[in-house]
Amino acid sequence: IVRQISGAIARRIVCRAQQGQKLSGGEKFGMIKFGSRTELYVAAGEDVKILVKVGDKVKAGLTPVIRYEMQDTDNGKIQN
Repeated sequence: IVRQISGAIARRIVCRAQQGQKLSGGEKFGMIKFGSRTELYVAAGEDVKILVKVGDKVKAGLTPVIRYEMQDTDNGKIQN
């Protein structure tokens, strides 16, 4: 789930996605301007590895923020 929140002073959000629309990894769906922010909600689980921390700068479509590590039940290897 992605939540875009406008800033208190300059309320500038550009969103090209529709509510409920499914997005692919790396897909651009909008832009945050002038102090607004984006929150990304991910279901917790042992198979989720968070790759960034609070305060990190990320670039749309370039910076991976999470990785799902799927366990292969046939041979025990981890698949990304």
